[in-house]
Amino acid sequence: MTAQPEHSADPRVTAVPHTINGIGDALTGAERARFYTEVLAAEENEVPAAMRRWWKVAMLHGAPAAAQSRANAAAGSSLVSVEELLVDGPR
Repeated sequence: MTAQPEHSADPRVTAVPHTINGIGDALTGAERARFYTEVLAAEENEVPAAMRRWWKVAMLHGAPAAAQSRANAAAGSSLVSVEELLVDGPR
Protein backbone atom coordinates (compact mmCIF):
# COMPACT_ATOMS: atom_id res chain seq x y z
CA MET A 1 0.00 0.00 0.00
CA THR A 2 1.29 3.47 -0.83
CA ALA A 3 0.29 6.82 0.60
CA GLN A 4 -1.10 9.42 -1.75
CA PRO A 5 -0.79 13.16 -1.13
CA GLU A 6 -3.93 14.97 0.03
CA HIS A 7 -3.43 17.74 -2.51
CA SER A 8 -1.86 17.43 -5.90
CA ALA A 9 1.42 19.28 -6.21
CA ASP A 10 1.78 21.98 -8.82
CA PRO A 11 4.16 20.47 -11.40
CA ARG A 12 5.52 23.95 -12.19
CA VAL A 13 7.05 24.23 -8.70
CA THR A 14 9.97 21.99 -7.81
CA ALA A 15 9.69 20.77 -4.24
CA VAL A 16 12.47 21.85 -1.90
CA PRO A 17 13.74 18.91 0.18
CA HIS A 18 12.97 19.14 3.89
CA THR A 19 16.65 19.05 4.80
CA ILE A 20 18.98 21.76 6.05
CA ASN A 21 21.08 21.59 2.89
CA GLY A 22 18.03 21.42 0.61
CA ILE A 23 16.54 24.53 2.19
CA GLY A 24 19.87 26.36 2.23
CA ASP A 25 20.49 25.60 -1.44
CA ALA A 26 17.10 27.07 -2.42
CA LEU A 27 17.61 30.38 -0.60
CA THR A 28 19.34 33.52 -1.83
CA GLY A 29 22.78 34.41 -0.44
CA ALA A 30 21.62 36.75 2.34
CA GLU A 31 18.71 34.49 3.28
CA ARG A 32 20.97 31.44 3.25
CA ALA A 33 23.33 33.11 5.74
CA ARG A 34 20.44 34.04 8.07
CA PHE A 35 18.97 30.54 7.76
CA TYR A 36 22.20 28.76 8.66
CA THR A 37 22.86 31.23 11.50
CA GLU A 38 19.38 30.62 12.91
CA VAL A 39 19.49 26.83 12.57
CA LEU A 40 23.01 26.49 13.95
CA ALA A 41 22.17 28.66 16.98
CA ALA A 42 18.85 26.94 17.68
CA GLU A 43 18.22 24.57 20.55
CA GLU A 44 17.36 21.01 19.52
CA ASN A 45 13.62 21.52 19.94
CA GLU A 46 13.71 24.81 17.94
CA VAL A 47 15.32 23.38 14.79
CA PRO A 48 12.14 21.89 13.24
CA ALA A 49 10.25 25.19 13.54
CA ALA A 50 13.14 27.13 11.99
CA MET A 51 13.35 24.63 9.15
CA ARG A 52 9.61 24.82 8.48
CA ARG A 53 9.66 28.64 8.47
CA TRP A 54 12.61 28.83 6.04
CA TRP A 55 11.30 25.95 3.90
CA LYS A 56 8.22 28.08 3.17
CA VAL A 57 10.44 30.96 2.07
CA ALA A 58 12.47 28.62 -0.12
CA MET A 59 9.32 27.19 -1.73
CA LEU A 60 8.02 30.69 -2.51
CA HIS A 61 11.17 31.37 -4.52
CA GLY A 62 10.22 28.53 -6.86
CA ALA A 63 6.63 29.65 -7.40
CA PRO A 64 5.73 30.69 -10.94
CA ALA A 65 6.17 34.45 -11.43
CA ALA A 66 7.44 34.92 -7.86
CA ALA A 67 10.26 37.21 -8.97
CA GLN A 68 7.90 39.34 -11.06
CA SER A 69 5.41 39.55 -8.20
CA ARG A 70 8.13 40.75 -5.79
CA ALA A 71 9.33 43.30 -8.36
CA ASN A 72 5.76 44.58 -8.82
CA ALA A 73 5.30 44.91 -5.06
CA ALA A 74 8.62 46.76 -4.67
CA ALA A 75 7.68 49.11 -7.53
CA GLY A 76 4.13 49.58 -6.28
CA SER A 77 2.69 48.42 -9.61
CA SER A 78 0.16 45.75 -10.56
CA LEU A 79 -1.09 45.64 -6.98
CA VAL A 80 -4.49 44.22 -6.03
CA SER A 81 -6.52 45.80 -3.24
CA VAL A 82 -8.02 43.75 -0.44
CA GLU A 83 -11.44 44.91 -1.60
CA GLU A 84 -10.80 43.49 -5.08
CA LEU A 85 -9.78 40.18 -3.57
CA LEU A 86 -12.88 40.06 -1.40
CA VAL A 87 -15.26 40.98 -4.22
CA ASP A 88 -13.66 39.34 -7.24
CA GLY A 89 -11.64 36.59 -5.62
CA PRO A 90 -8.11 35.69 -6.68
CA ARG A 91 -7.25 35.99 -10.36
